[in-house]
Amino acid sequence: MKKVIAVTGATGFIGHAICGRLIADNYSIRVLVRDPRKASSRTFSDAEIIHGDLADPDSLQRLVSGADSVIHCAGAVRGATQAQFDRVNVEGTRNLLHAIKAGTTSPRLFFISSLAAREPQLSFYAASKHRAEQVLKKEGSGIAWTVLRPPAVYGPGDRELLPVFRLMARGLALTPGLPDARFSMLYIDDLSSAVVAWLGADLIAEEIFAIDDGHARGYDWHDVGKVVGELCKRRVRVVRAPSWLLDVPAWVNSRIGTLFGTAPMLTPEKLRELRHRDWVCEGTSFQRAVNWRPNVQLAEGLRATPDWPGHRQGDIGPE
Repeated sequence: MKKVIAVTGATGFIGHAICGRLIADNYSIRVLVRDPRKASSRTFSDAEIIHGDLADPDSLQRLVSGADSVIHCAGAVRGATQAQFDRVNVEGTRNLLHAIKAGTTSPRLFFISSLAAREPQLSFYAASKHRAEQVLKKEGSGIAWTVLRPPAVYGPGDRELLPVFRLMARGLALTPGLPDARFSMLYIDDLSSAVVAWLGADLIAEEIFAIDDGHARGYDWHDVGKVVGELCKRRVRVVRAPSWLLDVPAWVNSRIGTLFGTAPMLTPEKLRELRHRDWVCEGTSFQRAVNWRPNVQLAEGLRATPDWPGHRQGDIGPE
């Protein structure tokens, strides 16, 4: 009998990729979606769709009831206030825990957090992810949970990093902070395979893991520019963006968001996060815990990412 995996955030970039991998590995998936029309792709054709959100106890109970494991991907990544992020990332995680505890079974919980949680002082988003992890630690007794903190994730379906790669393909790497700031990266298929490895390992440790693509000491902007330049056969100039170029729209976005309740991506708090000079991590602890390893390095992953000049169709084959 197929194992049932419940997934939040299934229609997002990461959640969609994870669902596709779970189905390919013969799992049965049950997904929580606010708008069922967003779950109309072929990936969800055989999925059980639960209409609701993280603020709805009834839909959460239906989501987790009888599930073998829960993959918690849902989260707010845009907002102008701490409350906007906490409402989803903190209270939503708490509500999910309560639903699991209220059930007759006890599925394991895998929480896709963020490396940003390592530096909660930098942004509203980072603080909310850190607080969500604290909720698990304080209120997750009786639940076998694991937290994974991925770094910058890219690949097919991504819309956040793709504009950066497109600009680089035109010869310019415009950095928000110091060009020698370092960061780890991860291809989306490797993140999906990490989830499957966790499911197969029956890991019950209540622990927080980081994960990366295995590239020692991560990358700086010159490293990424060099890879993109080789793929696109052109020189990529690395230039730090003038502070005002980002500070002004970030300030305007924040004021509009606060006044009218909109949820912008670029805010002064987000800029502090983007300008942080050390987002390097390494995933050896997770690798040992679940017998997993990353398979895709940056050049290979970028070649397999569509909708930009460096794409080479069919570059990554099945494992």
